[in-house]
Amino acid sequence: MNLIENSPFARKLSNFVVLTASELSALQNLHKRRRIFLAGRDLVQQGQSDQAAYILSEGWVCSYKVQSDGTRQIVDFQIPGDFLGLRSVLLRASDHSFEPITDIQAVEVQTGDLLETFANSPRLATAVLWAASRDEAMVVEHLVNLGRRDADRRMAHFLLELGARLALVGIGSQTGYDCPLTQYHLADALGLSAVHVNRVLRQLRENGLITFRSGKVTFDDRNRLVEFSGFDPEYLDQAGPLLK
Repeated sequence: MNLIENSPFARKLSNFVVLTASELSALQNLHKRRRIFLAGRDLVQQGQSDQAAYILSEGWVCSYKVQSDGTRQIVDFQIPGDFLGLRSVLLRASDHSFEPITDIQAVEVQTGDLLETFANSPRLATAVLWAASRDEAMVVEHLVNLGRRDADRRMAHFLLELGARLALVGIGSQTGYDCPLTQYHLADALGLSAVHVNRVLRQLRENGLITFRSGKVTFDDRNRLVEFSGFDPEYLDQAGPLLK
C-alpha cells in the first residue's frame, strides 16, 4: 500500500482529499496494468477511438494537435501524477495526441474499471474531478499566456507553472527542477520559433531571473521572476478544499 500512497498520483489527489485505506486500495486496483512507452512514439493518436486512459507514473509527455499544414501546437505537458486521455474514455475519439518526451511508465486504465472505481469511491471520483478541473484551468491560463503576454513573460510564467506542478507531486523545489524539454518543445508550446526561445532564455538568464541549461531549470531570483511574469498560482488550486 505504501507504494501507491507515495505515488505521484496519490500525492496529487491527497492535496484535495485525505485518502482512506479503502480509497488507497481502490487506487491500487487501478494500477493493475503497468506499461512502458518509448520516447517519440505516440501512446494515443488524434482521432483514435476505443482508447484507455493512463496515469503517468514516471517520465514526461506532451499532448498536441497537428494542423493541416503539418505544424504542431503543444497543448500541455504531462508530468508524473497526471491522468492522460481522461476525456478519451468519454468521447468517441481522442481530440489530440500524446507523445512521450522521455521513456515513460504509465498505468493503463480501462473505462469499465474507472467507472466502477468512481461508483464505489465517490470521494475518489470527486478528487479526480478536481484534478481534471485544475487541468482545464491551466489550459485557460495557457490561452491567456499565448494571447496576452509578451515572449519573455510568457516563458517565465510557463516555467514557474511547471515548477509549481512538479512541487505538488514531490519533484523539484522552490529553487528549480530537472526538465527534459528542448527549445523545440518550448517553441511549439509557446507559439515561438526555436531561435526566439533561445533569445528569450538568454535574456532571462542575463537579467538574473532564470537559467535553463543542461536539462535543469534554476530560479536565480524567484521572487523577482514571479513579479516580472505576473504569476499568481491561485488558478492551480494547489491545496484544494481538502475533503476529510
